[in-house]
Amino acid sequence: CLSHLYTIPFARVWIPDPEEVWKSAELLKDYKPGDKVLLLHLEEGKDLEYRLDPKTKELPHLRNPDILVGENDLTALSYLHEPAVLHNLRVRFIDSKLIYTYCGIVLVAINPYEQLPIYGEDIINAYSGQNMGDMDPHIFAVAEEAYKQMARDERNQSIIVSGESGAGKTVSAKYAMRYFATVSGSASEANVEEKVLASNPIMESIGNAKTTRNDNSSRFGKYIEIGFDKRYRIIGANMRTYLLEKSRVVFQAEEERNYHIFYQLCASAKLPEFKMLRLGNANDFNYTKQGGSPMIEGVDDAKEMAHTRQACTLLGISESYQMGIFRILAGILHLGNVGFTSRDADSCTIPPKHEPLCIFCDLMGVDYEEMCHWLCHRKLATATETYIKPISKLQATNARDALAKHIYAKLFNWIVDHVNQALHSAVKQHSFIGVLDIYGFETFEVNSFEQFCINYANEKLQQQFNMHVFKLEQEEYMKEQIPWTLIDFYDNQPCINLIESKLGILDLLDEECKMPKGTDDTWAQKLYNTHLNKCALFEKPRLSNKAFIIQHFADKVEYQCEGFLEKNKDTVFEEQIKVLKSSKFKMLPELFQDDEKAISPASATSSGRTLLTRAPAKPTKGRPGQMAKEHKKTVGHQFRNSLHLLMETLNATTPHYVRCIKPNDFKFPFTFDEKRAVQQLRACGVLETIRISAAGFPSRWTYQEFFSRYRVLMKQKDVLSDRKQTCKNVLEKLILDKDKYQFGKTKIFFRAGQVAYLEKLRADKLRAACIRIQKTIRGWLLRKKYLRMRKAAITVQRYVRGYQAQCYAKFLRRTKAATIIQKYWRMYVVRRRYKIRRAATIVLQSYLRGYLARNRYRKILREHKAVIIQKWVRGWLARTHYKRSMHAIIYLQCCFRRMMAKRELKKLKIEARSVERYKKLHIGMENKIMQLQRKVDEQNKDYKCLMEKLTNLEGIYNSETEKLRSDLERLQLSEEEAKVATGRVLSLQEEIAKLRKDLEQTRSEKKCIEEHANRYKQETEQLVSNLKEENTLLKQEKESLNHRIVEQAKEMTETMEKKLVEETKQLELDLNDERLRYQNLLNEFSRLEERYDDLKEEMTLMVHVPKPGHKRTDSTHSSNESEYTFSSEIAEMEDIPLRTEEPTEKKVPLDMSLFLKLQKRVTELEQEKQVMQDELDRKEEQVLRSKAKVRSTLRMTAMNFSSYFLQRQELESENKKLKNELNELRKALSEKSAPEVTAPGAPAYRVLMEQLTSVSEELDVRKEEVLILRSQLVSQKEAIQPKNTMTDSTILLEDVQKMKDKGEIAQAYIGLKETNRLLESQLQSQKRSHENEAEALRGEIQSLKEENNRQQQLLAQNLQLPPEARIEASLQHEITRLTNENLDLMEQLEKQDKTVRKLKKQLKVFAKKIGELEVGQMENISPGQIIDEPIRPVNIPRKEKDFQGMLEYKKEDEQKLVKNLILELKPRGVAVNLIPGLPAYILFMCVRHADYLNDDQKVRSLLTSTINSIKKVLKKRGDDFETVSFWLSNTCRFLHCLKQYSGEEGFMKHNTSRQNEHCLTNFDLAEYRQVLSDLAIQIYQQLVRVLENILQPMIVSGMLEHETIQGVSGVKPTGLRKRTSSIADEGTYTLDSILRQLNSFHSVMCQHGMDPELIKQVVKQMFYIVGAITLNNLLLRKDMCSWSKGMQIRYNVSQLEEWLRDKNLMNSGAKETLEPLIQAAQLLQVKKKTDDDAEAICSMCNALTTAQIVKVLNLYTPVNEFEERVSVSFIRTIQMRLRDRKDSPQLLMDAKHIFPVTFPFNPSSLALETIQIPASLGLGFISRV
Repeated sequence: CLSHLYTIPFARVWIPDPEEVWKSAELLKDYKPGDKVLLLHLEEGKDLEYRLDPKTKELPHLRNPDILVGENDLTALSYLHEPAVLHNLRVRFIDSKLIYTYCGIVLVAINPYEQLPIYGEDIINAYSGQNMGDMDPHIFAVAEEAYKQMARDERNQSIIVSGESGAGKTVSAKYAMRYFATVSGSASEANVEEKVLASNPIMESIGNAKTTRNDNSSRFGKYIEIGFDKRYRIIGANMRTYLLEKSRVVFQAEEERNYHIFYQLCASAKLPEFKMLRLGNANDFNYTKQGGSPMIEGVDDAKEMAHTRQACTLLGISESYQMGIFRILAGILHLGNVGFTSRDADSCTIPPKHEPLCIFCDLMGVDYEEMCHWLCHRKLATATETYIKPISKLQATNARDALAKHIYAKLFNWIVDHVNQALHSAVKQHSFIGVLDIYGFETFEVNSFEQFCINYANEKLQQQFNMHVFKLEQEEYMKEQIPWTLIDFYDNQPCINLIESKLGILDLLDEECKMPKGTDDTWAQKLYNTHLNKCALFEKPRLSNKAFIIQHFADKVEYQCEGFLEKNKDTVFEEQIKVLKSSKFKMLPELFQDDEKAISPASATSSGRTLLTRAPAKPTKGRPGQMAKEHKKTVGHQFRNSLHLLMETLNATTPHYVRCIKPNDFKFPFTFDEKRAVQQLRACGVLETIRISAAGFPSRWTYQEFFSRYRVLMKQKDVLSDRKQTCKNVLEKLILDKDKYQFGKTKIFFRAGQVAYLEKLRADKLRAACIRIQKTIRGWLLRKKYLRMRKAAITVQRYVRGYQAQCYAKFLRRTKAATIIQKYWRMYVVRRRYKIRRAATIVLQSYLRGYLARNRYRKILREHKAVIIQKWVRGWLARTHYKRSMHAIIYLQCCFRRMMAKRELKKLKIEARSVERYKKLHIGMENKIMQLQRKVDEQNKDYKCLMEKLTNLEGIYNSETEKLRSDLERLQLSEEEAKVATGRVLSLQEEIAKLRKDLEQTRSEKKCIEEHANRYKQETEQLVSNLKEENTLLKQEKESLNHRIVEQAKEMTETMEKKLVEETKQLELDLNDERLRYQNLLNEFSRLEERYDDLKEEMTLMVHVPKPGHKRTDSTHSSNESEYTFSSEIAEMEDIPLRTEEPTEKKVPLDMSLFLKLQKRVTELEQEKQVMQDELDRKEEQVLRSKAKVRSTLRMTAMNFSSYFLQRQELESENKKLKNELNELRKALSEKSAPEVTAPGAPAYRVLMEQLTSVSEELDVRKEEVLILRSQLVSQKEAIQPKNTMTDSTILLEDVQKMKDKGEIAQAYIGLKETNRLLESQLQSQKRSHENEAEALRGEIQSLKEENNRQQQLLAQNLQLPPEARIEASLQHEITRLTNENLDLMEQLEKQDKTVRKLKKQLKVFAKKIGELEVGQMENISPGQIIDEPIRPVNIPRKEKDFQGMLEYKKEDEQKLVKNLILELKPRGVAVNLIPGLPAYILFMCVRHADYLNDDQKVRSLLTSTINSIKKVLKKRGDDFETVSFWLSNTCRFLHCLKQYSGEEGFMKHNTSRQNEHCLTNFDLAEYRQVLSDLAIQIYQQLVRVLENILQPMIVSGMLEHETIQGVSGVKPTGLRKRTSSIADEGTYTLDSILRQLNSFHSVMCQHGMDPELIKQVVKQMFYIVGAITLNNLLLRKDMCSWSKGMQIRYNVSQLEEWLRDKNLMNSGAKETLEPLIQAAQLLQVKKKTDDDAEAICSMCNALTTAQIVKVLNLYTPVNEFEERVSVSFIRTIQMRLRDRKDSPQLLMDAKHIFPVTFPFNPSSLALETIQIPASLGLGFISRV
C-alpha cells in the first residue's frame, strides 16, 4: 500500500535539507521498484534528482494530506515521522498562533515570547470538567486531566515539566498550580491556594536569574506536591529542590545577572528600613556587576521586591525574619567586595579596618579580627598536631567565594524549609498532585559537572517516560484484545548503568574524591581504563586526555574532567563556618544547625550546583562515627539518592508530561527555528513517542467513526446492521495485507500510512463521483442548451420568412404607388418649370424698365445740379474779387494811418515830458486846483473887500502866502506820485499777465475737477450697483438661511429623536447595570446566609445539651431579614406566646430596644436632613450659575427636585412611624409595665421620660426643618415649572429614585412606561421649542433686513459727506446703538428683580400655608389612633354567605399554617390539580384578615414566617426545578397581591370595584414588598443555577458534537486522545434532548402560573447560557471550526428559533442572545479570500469581538481536501480593518452572567371571595370570612 502511494501523480514527499532540516517536494515521475533516482520538483521552483541510498533503498518520507496539517494531536497524523511532526508544529505555531500541541500523552508547549490572553479565569472555567481530548491542547487540559484522574482513580498524580532554559518551564508549572488553586479552592479559611501561588515569587527571586537565553531562568529544579483532602480541596503543599546553581552567586557570564533578589535589594536600598544594610547601586558590588547587565527590560526590581515581601508576609515569614534574610543577602554582597593584598607568594592580608569586611561583620554579628584572620589562613590537622598556615591571594579569593556560596545555599535551604512549614497542613493529606519543574537535556561547548548531573537526571526521566509510554501502549492493546507484539524502543538503561552502577562514572568519581591525592587527570585515566572499548556508549576524544564522551538518548555530549572533583566535594573551611556559628545574629546559626555537608580540612573551593533536599521530619539518632560518615557524602551521591527518591515518587503516581520547546535563541515572538526545534524534540522524547506509536498501530478508529468516514467506499449490499462486521468485510477488500490492521474490541488499529491510503481511496472515490456528477450535469446542461437553441432557431426562421413575405408585398405596393406618384410628379415638375420661367420673364422686364427710367431721371437731376453749382461758383468768384480789392484798400489806409500815428506819437511823447502833460494825466487834480482857484477868487474878493484892512491883515496874508507855498510843494509831491503811479501801471500789467496764467491754470484745474467729478460719479454709480448686487445676494442668503433653518429644524428634530432613543437605551443600560449590581449583592447575601446557616447547624450539632432555663432566640432573623425588617422586634414578638407565665416582665426589653432604635433613627434623620440641606444649597448655586443654559439642564433639575420630594416624603413617613413608636412606647410604659418599674418616682421612669421628651423635641425641630426645606423646594419648583417642566417626569423620577434608594426593582416596568411617556412629551416640547426658535429666527432675519436697509441709507449719506463728517456720524451712530442696548438690559434687570421679589413673597406665603396645613393634620389625627384603638368586632351589614376574601386563623396555628402550606407542600400536585398561585392567595387572605383586625404583630409574624419558610424549602430542595419554579411563581404572585391591594392609585386602577373594596386599610407593607422582591430575585437566581446545571451537560454534545444533519460533517482521523464521538450513541445528548428539556421547563413554569414576562426572562437567560457555552467551546476546539460544522450550528440555531416561534417567545430577547453564535457560524461558512470578503466579515460580525473573529479564523480547519485554509494575509487584513473597533479583549463569553431580572406588575382578575380551600391542603383550622 505504501509503495502504491508513490505512484500517485504529484505525490509530495520530505527530503533532508541542511538549512531547513526538511524540505517539501513533489514527484514529477511515478516511482517504480528498482528506481535509483527520483525526479522531484521543489516548492521554490527548482527540479532535483534525488538519489536513493543504495544500501537501504529507503524512499523519502511521504507528506500528510493538507486536511491533517495543523492537527491538535501529532499522533493523528497518517504519516508519523520527524518532518511531519516539525511541519505540524510550525503550522500551528506560525500560522494559527497555537502554542500547545498534543503528542500522544505529551503536551508540547512552544514559548511564544509574548503575553497571550489564554490564561484567564474564563479559560479555566471552560476547561474545568472537560475531557482532555474534547478541547484544544492547553496546560489547563493537562491539569484538569490530572485533577480528574486523582479524584476518579484515587491515585496520586504528577505533572513533569521539562525543557531547555528559556523554554517556559516555570511559567507552565505556575499556570498548572494556578489551575489547581482556582478549580479546587481550599478546605479552610486560610486560603492555602493563595499561599501555594505566593511561593512562586519567593522562589523566583532567590532561585531565578537572567541568562543569555532567558530573562527569568530557573537555576534549580523543584518538585511541588500539592496536597488535597478527601473532598479534593487544597490543604497544603510541599516543595523539594534540586541542584541550585551556587556558582552564579560569585560569577556571572557576559549579559547575565546574579539571582534576582540581589538586584531587588539594591533597587530598594533607599527605603528607611534598608538603611542599616548600607547598600547602593548594583554596579557597586563585585557579585552583581560582572555580567554588565544589571537591568532587565520591562522589569522594575523595586516593585518585584515589594511583591516578594508581600509573598513572605502571606506565607507567615515575619518582618524580623525578612529583615534577617535581607541582612544575610546584603552581607554576601559586601563579602564579595572584600579585597586581599599579597605579602608573598604563599600569604596575603586584608587591609586594616577594611570597610566591606567591617560591614559584613556588623551585618553578620561576628568578630572582625577573627573573620579577617580565617579569611587569610587555614587549619591543617594531622594525626598528632594541628597547624595554621597562611594561604595565597588566589586561595583566599576562592575561599571567600566558597563561603559566599555556602551561606547562600544554606539561606536558600532555610527559606525552602520555612515555605514548606507555611504550606504544611495539620489536616491529613488524602492525595496529592506533584508538579516537577526540572531542567531539560543540556549540551554546550564546554560541559562540566552541572551538565553531567542534569543529563543524568534526564536519562532517568526519559527511561521513566519510555516505560510509561510503552505501558500505555500495552494496556491499550490488551484492553482491545488484539495480539500483542513487542515494540522495539530505545532503552537507555545501559547509559544509566554507565553512570550510576558499580564502578560507574559516579562511583569512580566518589572513589577518587576519597583519595588523598586524587585529581581530575587520575580520575579521567580510571574512566578510560574501566569503560573505554568496553561500553559502546563511552568514548574518548581524539585530541584530549581530560575529557570523555557519553552517548545519551538525545545526543553525544563531551564532558571536560576539569573541576569534577572539586564540585563533587563541595567543601568550605571549617573555621569560617565556626566563626559564623558563633554570631550574635540569632538567625545565622540557624542556617548551620542541620549542616550535613562535608567540611574538609583541605584547601578547596566550590563552584557549580549543589543538591538541596528537605530536612527530615524527625532527626535520626546514631553514633558519632555514623554522623561523620553521613557528612562525607558527595554531591553526586546526594544527587543520585534524591533522584532515586524522585523516581520512586513519580513511579508511584500517574505521570503527565509537558515538554517545553524554545522556538529560537533570540526571544523573537512567534519565530520558529527548525534546527533548534528539532534538537529539542529529539532531546525531550517527543520523537521517541512518535517512533513508538509508529512502530505499532498509531491510527485508531472506533467502528462507528470508521463507518461514518468511509461509508462512501462501501456498496449498499456491504452495509449490514452490525457495524463491526461491516467494517471487517470492507477492510478485507480494501487492504489485502492483514498485518496492516487489527480489529479490537471497540476500535480498529491501523499501521502507519494505512489511514492515508484509505484517505486516498476515499478521495479517489469522491473524485470519481464528482466527475460522474459533473459529466451528467454538464450533458444535461448542454442538451438543455441545444434544445433551447433549436427551438429558438425555428422561431427565428418563422419570423424571418414572414418578414420576407411582408417585405415583398410591401415592395409591390410601393411599385404601383411609385408609378402614380411619377405621373403626377412629372406633371407637377413641368407645370412648375413653366410658372418659374414666366415669373422670371416678368421680373426681368420690370427690372429693365425700372433701370431705364432711373437712368433718365439721374441725367435730368445731374443737369439741374450743374446749373446750381455754376450759379454758386460764379457768385463766389465775384465775392472773392471784391474782398481782395477791399482788403488792399484797407491795407493802404492802415499804412497811411500808421505813418500819421507815428508822427502824432512823437508829438505826444514830447508833450508828455512837460507839466501840462502831467496836468492832463492827472485830471483828478484839476478839481482841487479849481477849488483852490475858487478859493483864490474868493480871497481876491475878500482882498478887494478888505484892502482897507490890508495893513491889519498883513500877517494873515503872509500866512496865506506860506500856505500857497505849501500847496506848491504838495503839487510837486503829486508830480512825484504820478511818476510812482506810472511804475505801478507797469506792475499792474505784469500782475494781469500773472492773473491770465492763473486763469489758465484755474481752467485746467477746473477741467481736472470735472474729470474727477465724472470719475466719482462713475464710482458712485458702480457702488450703487454693487450695493444692489449685495442686496440681491443678501436676499439669496436670507432665502438660503431660511432653507437652512428649515433643514436644521428637521436635523435638530431627527437629532433629538436619535438622542432621545440613545438616552432611553442608556437609561435602560444604566438601569440594568444597577439591577445587576443589586442582584449580585443579593446573591452574595444569600450565599453568606446559607453559609451562616450551615455554620449554625454545625454548632448546633456540636452543642448537644443546651443550658437549662435559657431559651435562645433564633439568630437567623438577624441574617435572613433584610435591612427593612425589624428583626429584633419580630424575634421578641415570636417568643411572647411561648412565655405566657411572665408576660409583663418580658415587655421591658422590648420597649428598651424600641427606644434605642428610635434614638438611632433620629440620628439618621438628622444626618439625612443635613445632607439634604447641603444638596439643596449646592443645587441652588448650580441653578443660579446655569440660568443661561436652562434648556439643556432642565431634565436634570427636574430629577434633582423630584429626588428632594422623594426624600421629603420619606422623612414624613419616618416621622409618622416614629410618632407611632413613641405612642407605643408611652403606652407600654404607662399600662403594661410592672408598677414598681413604671411608678412616677421610679428612676427608670424618670430617665425614660426625660429621654422621650428630648427625642420629641428633636423630632419637632426636625419636622420644622423638613417643612422649611419642603416649602423652599415647592417654591423653587414652581419657579422652574413654567420653563417646560413636565408633570410626567415627577412620576418617572420618583420611580428611579426609589429604585436607587430602596431597590424597587418591581416597579421597573412601570418606570419604563413612564419613561417612554416622558420622552414623548419631551419630544413634543422640543418640537414646540424648535418652532418657537424658528419664529424667533425669522423675526431676527426681518430685523436684520431692516437694519441692513438702514445701514445702506446711512452708508449712502456718509459717502456724500467729507471724511471728518463721516467719522463723526459713525461715532454718533455707535453711541446711539450702545445706549439703546444699555436701556434694554436695564429693563431686563428690573424685570428680574421684580420676579425675585415676587418669588420671595410666594415662598413666605407657601411656607405659612404648609405650616398651617401640617398643624391641622396633626390636630386631626390622634397619637394613638392607629395602634391604641381597642380591637372590637365590626358590624357590617352584608348578605348571607357574602364572603370578604379573608381567611381567619388563630395565632397559635401560624406554625401549622406555614408547615402545611409551605414546608410540606408538594408542588407537583398543587400545580396540576389546583389554581396557579393558590398558596400566595391563601397567605395574602390571611394577611388581609390580620390587617382587618389591625394586628400588626400578627402581620409581621406571618410575613416573617412565610419568608423564612420559603427560604428553608429552597435550601432543602433547591436542586429541584419544579420546587424552585413553584415558589418563584408564588412569591411573585404574593408580591403582586400586596401591590394590587395596597390601596395605591397606581395599582388600584387595574382592579374592579369589588377588588378595590378588598384593599388593605391599616398597614402599609411597602417594606415587606421590598423584602419579597429581594426574595424573588434570590429564587430567580437559584432557578437560573438549576437550569444551568441541567442544561450544561447537554449543550456541547447537542449543539456542536451531534450531527443533526447526518453525513454533512465527515469525521477526521483523531489521535491518541479521542474526542467525544459526534455519532449519537446511547446516552449521548442531541438537539432533541435540549428541545425536550426546554419544553419541560416551559410547561412546568406555565403550570405554576408564572408571569409571562418572567417566563420570557427565564427563556432569554436559558438561550444566553446555550449560546455562550456553545461559542466558548467552539473557540477552544479546532476540530469544530469547519464549514460543515457552521452549517450544523446554523441548523441547530434555526431549530431553537422555531421553538421560540412555537411558544410565542420571539419578542423575549432570547434570539438576540444567540447572535454571537449565529455570526460565528456564518463566519465559518462565508468566503475568506479577498478584501471584499474581509469587508463583508467585518460588517457582518458586529456581535463578535476582534479576538473572537481572529480566533475563529485561526482555528478554521478543512474537513475535506476540497476546502481551503484561511491565509495568514487574510487574517492580518481582518485585524487591520478591526483595529479601530473598541471592544473587550476577552476571548470567551461570560457563561455565568445573569441578566438583571424585573417583576412587572401583573394584577390578577381572580376575585378573592371566590377562592375555595381544598381539603387536601390540611388547612381545616382556617375559616373564610
